[in-house]
Amino acid sequence: MEILGIDIGASGIKGAPVETRTGEMTAERRRIPTPEGAEPEAVSAVVGQLVRGFNWSGPVGCGFPAAVRHGRALTAVNISKNWIGESAVELFQQAVGRPVTVINDADAAGLAEMRFGAGRGRNGLVMILTLGTGIGTALFNNGHLVPNTELGQIEFRGKSAEKRVAAIVRQRQNLSWAKWARRLDDYLHRMEYYFWPDLMIMGGGVSNKAEKFLPLLTLQTEIVAAQMLNDAGIVGAALAALPPSVAQTENNDPAAAEPSDVKSKV
Repeated sequence: MEILGIDIGASGIKGAPVETRTGEMTAERRRIPTPEGAEPEAVSAVVGQLVRGFNWSGPVGCGFPAAVRHGRALTAVNISKNWIGESAVELFQQAVGRPVTVINDADAAGLAEMRFGAGRGRNGLVMILTLGTGIGTALFNNGHLVPNTELGQIEFRGKSAEKRVAAIVRQRQNLSWAKWARRLDDYLHRMEYYFWPDLMIMGGGVSNKAEKFLPLLTLQTEIVAAQMLNDAGIVGAALAALPPSVAQTENNDPAAAEPSDVKSKV
């Protein structure tokens, strides 16, 4: 099934149609800068612009940087606080004039990684972390998503963890990979102590530099780099919008693409 996936981020809003059976984008991805302040009406307008730009008439899935329950934003991470309490589903549906599914952005990336990437075929407890402007987390137990795990917001050395460990912190503070990896290692040890996952997957922009920091980590848990890279949020948002009956059929389809068939864009 083909669904338009949209990934709403702090700096950019990007989207593309996705063939959910294979995880491949069926048209070139488009990106529009996130409006300054990321206010609800402005972000909704950009979502509408993307949908119209693809001349799209089908379902839409949106990955959104907030905890989302029944389509309503409960938090606001790197976007306007005016989102808190707003029905993102209603705002986006008004903007695009068609059904929209809204899911936490890290959960969306996790869905893609579990379906087509490093988590494919893995049971047990899998934790996916996206390291970028902030820290997003997604938790899966035997392939089932535990939604809205905002583990980047836990207290770590007197601040929220993402204020100490996010990839952008390394850049802003001009930290070496080794020094940043020590911070990340401390944070991940805490996650390991709390959850004892079977697998941790490191996503976000730093996943294509995994060789610079993964060998420096000292966890007992198996830890690997994400495979979907910058496509994860778009692909996962599309997967979130699949009707349950279609999702079940596609998940059980032996002809679905193997991970090597999915082309990720940096």
